[in-house]
Amino acid sequence: MGRSRLTPERAAELYGAVLDLLREVGYDALTMDAVAARTHASKATLYRQWQGKPELVATALRQTKPVTTQDIDTGSVRGDFAEWVRRADDRQLARDSALMRGLGQAVHRNPDLHQALREVLFDPEVTGLRAMLRRGIDRGEIAPDRPALEFAPHLLTGAFLARQLIEGRSADAAFLSAYVDAVVFPALGV
Repeated sequence: MGRSRLTPERAAELYGAVLDLLREVGYDALTMDAVAARTHASKATLYRQWQGKPELVATALRQTKPVTTQDIDTGSVRGDFAEWVRRADDRQLARDSALMRGLGQAVHRNPDLHQALREVLFDPEVTGLRAMLRRGIDRGEIAPDRPALEFAPHLLTGAFLARQLIEGRSADAAFLSAYVDAVVFPALGV
């Protein structure tokens, strides 16, 4: 986000409107004009804050993402993952899943969106996950040469995508907890 004169409340309102529009019309039909109209803001204000639609969408997703690995440190890998799952809100997970499915196709056609999502959403989460795993290695909970360490972000991303594809349902907290116990921990040797 650029230089901000927006209050946190106003920023939250803008992010909410962006996500609502994404759910209603999808990424391709989302316009800065529509966001400006929905939020009673000028397009100039939007462009001062964000370089364009990809950055605005990525930032909106990041700012409203309830489940994050970045600030979790319970003292154990099992505790960290349990806290991550505990923070999962099933309704929000379902809404986020719908958004990510809609953005999945747009990412392939819009390199700017892909780059913005990586920088604002995925890279910070991968960094947080790797820090969580590094602490587990430092505490002796995970062997440093465990091959699955490299693929932990893929394992977790796969949980969200595969459940929808295979079962037609979004991942929820119960599914994530079972998945971590059955797949992630054995792969990491925890």
